[in-house]
Parts: sequence; structure tokens; C-alpha cells
Amino acid sequence: MNNETTLYPLKFMPLYKNKIWGGNKIKSLGFDYAPLPNCGELWALSAVKDNESVVSNGFLESNTINEVLEIYMSELIGEKNYQHFGNDFPLLIKIIDANDKLSIQVHPDNELARQRGMENGKTEMWFIMEAEEGAEIVDGFEKQLTREEYQKFLELGKLEDVLHVDKPQSGDVFFIPAGRVHALGKGLLLAEIQQSSDTTYRIYDYNRPDADGKLRQLHTEEALDAIDFTPTADGRTKYSYKQNATTKLAECPYFTTNLIALDKAMRKDFSHLDSFVVYLCTEGIAAVKALETICPIHAGECVLVPAVADMVELYTEGPAKLLEIYVDPDKWTEEDVNHAHDFDWIAQFIGG
Repeated sequence: MNNETTLYPLKFMPLYKNKIWGGNKIKSLGFDYAPLPNCGELWALSAVKDNESVVSNGFLESNTINEVLEIYMSELIGEKNYQHFGNDFPLLIKIIDANDKLSIQVHPDNELARQRGMENGKTEMWFIMEAEEGAEIVDGFEKQLTREEYQKFLELGKLEDVLHVDKPQSGDVFFIPAGRVHALGKGLLLAEIQQSSDTTYRIYDYNRPDADGKLRQLHTEEALDAIDFTPTADGRTKYSYKQNATTKLAECPYFTTNLIALDKAMRKDFSHLDSFVVYLCTEGIAAVKALETICPIHAGECVLVPAVADMVELYTEGPAKLLEIYVDPDKWTEEDVNHAHDFDWIAQFIGG
């Protein structure tokens, strides 16, 4: 890769989302979302329509991630990634503060989403930053269900009787593939990494009114074809980590996420990787240096290192934890490769 470029590591303005279930833990990370009464979600990096992250550093300040991608293309996200995704940045990264139960929901996979006119489905993962005592999550079903059995439990208002519940602890990782019914419970602060999609089918919401006193919309019929009815035995990802080493937490065609527990300087070589790299700080204070630019970050902030950066240096003055996130084209399935070829043909046809 050629490092003679004007690109540099990018930081972004946070996007704050007021949610009926949100709390005030995100404020404790050093963010000010006034005048919102609470913040359920902080979108650290987003290219979702009407919710695009805005660059906060360097000469590209005030440009959206989409605008930067249109200009720098493969230099920003990698050659194969650009052939595949074009000007659509592929990830959505959030910090979530669940101060109450979230709705029980499911996301479609790519095939179903595209049948319904959407570009992507949504596979995601959770990294638990804080968990209050007794906090719970819903992660799939407790037993095998047929479509008809599921519908009966739902109609009777007894869906919770057949859901698999885990009690997460700080540092736990949960991989949530598209199709898995899931929900966050009260008392959790976490990082969420997902495909760039805001499509959620809400199945059940505890008959809870919204801010206007109305019941929130459910997507009972839309969800049926999306649900995987197989049971979940234990949704936790098993891992162990060492200081100043790279530990894999999740690996799929849509993203790879690693954990780096840092207490001294560290250098990473990405000359073999055809992708951008995002560093999301989940604990402490760190700094990311690449392309002769250094970016400090604290918990809840992220830095996007462009694909043209072969080397990255990480620094910290004390213990810190970083999630290292990228999209590795070598992990794509045949379906993903074919979709990339489809996009490439369309781009050539329209002169893109």
C-alpha cells in the first residue's frame, strides 16, 4: 500500500440517542448530551442515512464519513471492501446504556433483507463494559421451537417462558447472528459492533408505552421469516487474554473484533490487511498513531485508521482496553463475494 496520502486517522462527533430505556452511565465516560434527559445509545461511528458520523479532527473536520468515503474510496476502507460496499461504510458502532429492559427483537439476515429491499441484514456482537448485579440478557431460545409453537407462546403472552436468559458480567462477549431473538436487560453498559443497518423487528415490548403514552409498534409478521428457532445453550464467547497482545473475540464475514488490554506501547503491522481498522476504547485512556498523526481517545471514543496505513502504534499512560475492529475480505462467504461482483458490475455499467 502507498502511504503517500493526505488521509489520516479520523475521530468523530458522538451521536446521542434518547431512549425510554436509557440511563446516565454514558455521562460517566466523559460525554455531555444535555439537554437530553438520558442517553440510551451513543453512536460512535455510523454511516446510516440521516445519522452519519461527522469528522471532528484535521482538515476533513465537519465532513461526514460518507463524504470522506466518496473522496478516498479504497484508500479509506480497502480495495476489496470498496468493490464490495462502494460508498456505504459497512459498520455501525455504538455504546449502549440499558437502564431498563429493551424490547425483544430480531434482525434479518442479508438474504431476507435484500428480498425486502434493504442492502444488509444485521449480525452484531456485544462487549459488556459494566454489568450491575442481577443484570440479564435474552440470547435465543431455551428449547427447540416450531414456528407454530413460537406463535402460540407469543399470542398467549408467554414468550418469556421459552427464552434463553444469560447473566452477563463485565468483559463478557456475546455474538448475535442475524436471526437470533435477543434483548438487553436492565443495568448494562456495553459496546455493540454490527453491520451497517438500523433494521430491527420488535417482537415483544412488555406492553410498555412510549414517551407519548402509546404502545410501541411491533413487527410480529415481519419477524417470522427472520427468526432462527434453534436453542442457545450458552451464548458467551469463551476467551482469555494477555496484556499487550491481540485476542480475537469475534470473526465473521461482516467484521472481526479483537481485544487489546494495553499497559505499554504496542506496534501493529497491517500491511497484509485490505481493510480500515477502528479502535474503540472501552476502558481507560489511550492514543492511536498512524500516518504521522496521533489521536488520543477515552472510553466510548473511537478512531478510524485508513486502509492505507500499514503500521499503527498504540500508547497508554495506564491500563486501557481497546476493541480492534475491521472487515477482512478473506472471511467473506461465496454469497458475499458474488454480491461484491454484482456491485462491481453495476458500478461499471453506470460508469462508477
